[in-house]
Amino acid sequence: MFSRRPLLASGLSVAALGAAGYGLWPRMSDYREEVTRQRRLLNSDPTFAELVRMATLAANGHNTQPWKFGLEEAKIAILPDFERRTEVVDPDDHHLFVSLGCAAENLMIAARASGRAANLSIESGPETKLEIALETGPMNETPLYQAIPLRQSTRSEFDGQPISAPEITLLEAAAREEGVSVLIFTEASDREAVLEFVVEGNSAQMDDPAFVAELRRWIRFTPDQALATHDGLFAATSGNPVVPAWIAERMFGAFFRKDGENDKYRDHIRSSSGTVVFVGDKEDPEHWIKVGRSFQRFALQSTVLGIRNAHINQPIEVGALRLEFARWLGMPGVRPDLIVRFGRAPALPMSLRRSVSDVII
Repeated sequence: MFSRRPLLASGLSVAALGAAGYGLWPRMSDYREEVTRQRRLLNSDPTFAELVRMATLAANGHNTQPWKFGLEEAKIAILPDFERRTEVVDPDDHHLFVSLGCAAENLMIAARASGRAANLSIESGPETKLEIALETGPMNETPLYQAIPLRQSTRSEFDGQPISAPEITLLEAAAREEGVSVLIFTEASDREAVLEFVVEGNSAQMDDPAFVAELRRWIRFTPDQALATHDGLFAATSGNPVVPAWIAERMFGAFFRKDGENDKYRDHIRSSSGTVVFVGDKEDPEHWIKVGRSFQRFALQSTVLGIRNAHINQPIEVGALRLEFARWLGMPGVRPDLIVRFGRAPALPMSLRRSVSDVII
């Protein structure tokens, strides 16, 4: 087991993450208090509901939180919540099932930290379901567990500095999952190639009114809006200014434009230390869940090391472009599942999650 010092030495805490962004709006103090309440580690004897809270801190598309949890005597079930699907950007629910895998990984890491053995099984059928069997086991409080409340998708420019070879090795080891290939690219030429795919994919999406309308439905412009729903993409968590909703909604079309978004992605990718691509062996919900588990551990290990990451999935969200991207990877006929950039940068304000009572059925 490696030392916890990288996490501790980085000075990370929920109170410190994105602190500068919290003071720019009257209700940001309320928002910050809610973040702090949600993003805490477990107490000494956590209930199953507390394990669910840790699961909900996982990465998920558009922060839709497309999951439901069923609690039984010795297991927790995780089910898809199709009412929270994003049918334009994710028509086959690929991202949804990846999100369930992320939640399952968080839950199992937290369970083991509380002295419970956790074993996952996937039930396929008309409605895919994950079941995590829990029983008494050794307490295994790892650095990845400590990182669960601190992990975030940091949608900003990074510092462009290289990540060391030992750190890359730790990231690769954390992401290792049977049935999933993890491809890490750190050369500038590879970043430029990925950038070309991202710009082409982003341009196609920005030209699609249905995509823009769906994305807009999940944007929360003010802390009041974010606190009302506890989901979606709050402007401050993406590094955008917080302004009154009536201004933001009227100006959305003027500021959210293809050229400006493409320029942003150029800056984001060129300032990154590298990109990583996750590829499942098969194109089915079981392997999408595996990809989610692999990525969640990658993201948690990144957090331990003080490394940020953010998704740049446009090349896999545009069907025709996805085929070209697979050929660029040297994997024709295989579906790439996730594309993520990584590097170091200050944290942004954290996103909110719905209450545990809202996700338990």
